[in-house]
Amino acid sequence: MTATGLPRLTRTRLYEQVAEQITTWIHANGLQAGDRLPPERELAQRLGVSRATLSQALVALEVIGVVSVRHGDGTVLSDAPGPRRIVEAIRAHANRLPEIIDTRDALETKIAALAAQRRTPEDLARIEEALTAMATEVEAGGRGVEGDERFHGAVTAAAHSLLLARLMDEIRDLIRETRIESLSQPGRPSDSLAGHRAVADAIRAGDPEAAAAAMHAHVVMVSDVAVLREGP
Repeated sequence: MTATGLPRLTRTRLYEQVAEQITTWIHANGLQAGDRLPPERELAQRLGVSRATLSQALVALEVIGVVSVRHGDGTVLSDAPGPRRIVEAIRAHANRLPEIIDTRDALETKIAALAAQRRTPEDLARIEEALTAMATEVEAGGRGVEGDERFHGAVTAAAHSLLLARLMDEIRDLIRETRIESLSQPGRPSDSLAGHRAVADAIRAGDPEAAAAAMHAHVVMVSDVAVLREGP
């Protein structure tokens, strides 16, 4: 509400408008789940928008489950968008981001500290394998989403806390939303990988305070995403 008692008008961001344009184009062309969208350059030209705005719109659609962006395979329709309003779905994701970030920070800093105290040689090997997997993805030009997920899963397992593992599993899908959003930021995959290595080093050294601090710094860094910087 405004001071005059009238409902506040919410400005539609450009990438939200483009996300709606994309879904309209999908319907108009009869695309179904599994179908591939045109390359970004071509789709941007068809819609008359910049590639930067188009990329942001595709990330928003990926986060809400409409498309899947696969390195080397382009953008694939995951679920033909139904009658739900795309902008409302995108904004619902943006609205819950801060709470997801707070929860991640609280849980994962504790998990990292416990991992530094309780890790076994097998745990360290799984953490290292996850780092290698993500590095391979990033070096090939990918975002490293799967390697990122493997790393955090390996650290959680190394904490040897059944309840914390269950809590992480409960919010897994929400965390994946933030992971996709974050790793789609320019330069973020390599920065995220560096953060993982700092966490892994502290866990390997058996230093719980350093592990918690490194994980906190990592979560803060990966939480810096465009959708929150832009504001309403």
